[in-house]
Amino acid sequence: MSNVVRKTIVLPCLLLIALPLVAAGQSGKWWKEYGGGPDNSHYVTTHQITKSNVKRLEVAWTYATGDNDTYNFNPVVVDNMMYVLARNNSLVALDAVTGKEIWVHENLAGIARRGINYWESRDRKDRRLIFQINNTLQEIDARTGKPVLAFGDNGIVNLREGLGRDPRTIYRVQSSNPGKVFENVIIMGSVTGEGYFASPGHLRAFDVRTGKLVWTFHTIPQPGEYGYDTWPTDAWKYIGGVNTWGEITVDEKRGIAYFPTGSATYDYYGADRIGTNLFANSLLALDARTGKRLWHYQFVHHDLLDYDGTAAPQLLTVTRNGKKIDAVAMATKQGFVFTLDRVNGKTLFPIEERPTPESDMPGEQSWPTQPFPTAPPPFARQKLTPDEINPYILTPEERARWKEAVSNANNRGLFTPPSMKETVAIPGARGGANWGSTSVNPMDGTLYVASFDAPSFYKMSLEAPGAAPPAASPEPPRQGEPVKSWTAPVVGSGGVPIGKQLEGAMPSGPSGYRAMEGSPYPDGIDAPKQRYYTNYNIIRHVTSPPWSTLTAFDLNKGIIKWKIPLGEDVRAVAEGARNTGTMLEPKGILVTATGLVFHAARDGRIRAYDADNGTELWSAELPAGSAAIPAMYEASGRAYIVVSATAPTPQPGVGETGVGPQSATTNAGAPKGYVAFALPAK
Repeated sequence: MSNVVRKTIVLPCLLLIALPLVAAGQSGKWWKEYGGGPDNSHYVTTHQITKSNVKRLEVAWTYATGDNDTYNFNPVVVDNMMYVLARNNSLVALDAVTGKEIWVHENLAGIARRGINYWESRDRKDRRLIFQINNTLQEIDARTGKPVLAFGDNGIVNLREGLGRDPRTIYRVQSSNPGKVFENVIIMGSVTGEGYFASPGHLRAFDVRTGKLVWTFHTIPQPGEYGYDTWPTDAWKYIGGVNTWGEITVDEKRGIAYFPTGSATYDYYGADRIGTNLFANSLLALDARTGKRLWHYQFVHHDLLDYDGTAAPQLLTVTRNGKKIDAVAMATKQGFVFTLDRVNGKTLFPIEERPTPESDMPGEQSWPTQPFPTAPPPFARQKLTPDEINPYILTPEERARWKEAVSNANNRGLFTPPSMKETVAIPGARGGANWGSTSVNPMDGTLYVASFDAPSFYKMSLEAPGAAPPAASPEPPRQGEPVKSWTAPVVGSGGVPIGKQLEGAMPSGPSGYRAMEGSPYPDGIDAPKQRYYTNYNIIRHVTSPPWSTLTAFDLNKGIIKWKIPLGEDVRAVAEGARNTGTMLEPKGILVTATGLVFHAARDGRIRAYDADNGTELWSAELPAGSAAIPAMYEASGRAYIVVSATAPTPQPGVGETGVGPQSATTNAGAPKGYVAFALPAK
């Protein structure tokens, strides 16, 4: 390592220790942001680890998180410093070569848990970590861990403001996914909740230095805006959702940001939102500097099945009819891949509008057709039959009951709308592609999708599941004021924002956050007389294996190259099954220029596969399962793969998924934490 200067600083509620100041321009290839870069590709160009030497990978260092929590956090690595979430929701800076602590910023309960953003000025004198916490946006200095109090209002940007609704009635805004930095703005989506009268999912960009709002895009169009006529009159006043709670991708060269959007609320009954509902369930391309719409493609019309777009849109170059095309590929919850020209949104393979089942719910008008790509083929199961009931784990009596339930259900294939009769949807609300589940080799046109098969069983009712929220939430506290009941950080002594989870956060019921469920529609709205509801009812263990898979697509040809299960279910294996995949959503594919595909699974192993054919080339045991995206980087001439291994692994005899409150959290007695692998040191 280069020479460093070490110092210790003590601040109120902030622990800072052993800070190395690394000179700019240090050699190394870093993982500077969530997903590896602005394109969210999880693709690395380092050539050090290859198919011929991958079996020599060994543990280089470990860092114990110091608690029993599950961290689905994607580390950020810049200048030999790695930033992770650990130690009871603290941001921790580690030496990327040794895993030793450098500083710790504590008391961040309520922080977005999947990742943070890194930004630096052109001269690199100003370096910041940007994160969401308790519905606010905050920053700390990347080198010292000190809060940046010049950002926003004394270090805080209140994300509940500026949404066109009373901020006191908005209980949920921040997404667990961190958004994307582009130039000097942080581009963000949101989580709105999924009940009636949830907040709208505006897309927004804030100035990284000041916290000021730079632009807003209304995903539920307002009068005079494109798409307004795809909704009832004045729907923007009461409809919520249409948000990007998943992953944002940026084409840095062109200055285009790509947003996968989710359903409009209420997710399963849309009598108050008749129409196709732009820009819900769409891939939306905006000018990253201005927020201006460039193009869109809607992959579900008038969604009634919670088929949010969540997985990162993937940028790659494909060859079609002898011509190279810069494309964007969107993998969806319903198991399709939509491949489009990333500049103009034109489809690269034909997409057909096919008739789909009609809703029988009072007042509902399901859209008569839905888009079906003709290529590539689907990567997930799209219909469940009685013959596909799980032959493992279930007792004979359970198996017979499920076969009967599937036989008698409203089960008319993909896009069967929920009904007062029990309805089967597969992939369900947690199936198909989800956040963290896509990756790409942008050079050869290969897309990788980690997928999950789990049906949802819906049954509509006039009774809303879950508990109702408090009537309102007070304004955020200011410096010197006593703590009030609000879901934002308190400003503590010395003006240091303390990420403390306060009382008053809305409880989450099975149908999501239920803000304003009992509220009336605005005056003049021709609203439906009844509101219908359903639970998610995700039943993971009903289907036969494999439950989770990794599919490699050749998007030059629109075909599947190979498909393999991801991990093993210990319970099914004990009954003689093989190649089952895990019964929990897979995350975190990492692709290298040397033809390797890495994946860390919930079964407590990390594996490397041959990118040409999916053959397993290496695996190693982790101290726990992984529900996170790995990171890969080079530091001091050595390439590392680091993964958060903090998730419980399934155990025999424990619940539907094999994971219960008392299930084992470590393998072989090792402490949970971050594990870095590398080739043996020379």
